[in-house]
Amino acid sequence: MKKKDRKIVQTENAPAAIGPYSQAVSAGGFVFVSGQIALKPGRKKELVGDTAGRQTKQIMGNISVILEAAGTSLENAVKSTIYLTDIDDFTVVNRAYGSFFGDGPPARVTIEVSDLPLDALVMIDMIAV
Repeated sequence: MKKKDRKIVQTENAPAAIGPYSQAVSAGGFVFVSGQIALKPGRKKELVGDTAGRQTKQIMGNISVILEAAGTSLENAVKSTIYLTDIDDFTVVNRAYGSFFGDGPPARVTIEVSDLPLDALVMIDMIAV
């Protein structure tokens, strides 16, 4: 794949990256969304929501906007990874996450991690076509 086949996806309607990475990259017919935490656009270091469920809703909204900027949507998601700082939040995150999908949610992995940027409770990355 040549560099010209790779496109950086950037939208002001989603939070700016807090490090040296892109919101998403489109390549080979796929859109790879970077790990998102519950930030509002324009507020680089202010988390939205004090529960894993609320943070998940903000994250999924952000991912939806990024996918739209790339010309696709959550309906075309094929794989996601959810990172939780407390696996006991699995059920509440499942409920919030699942509310964004109809009958065909993407393949998924959920793992517990020791820490996330800005003390977030949840981080989600996604791949779509």
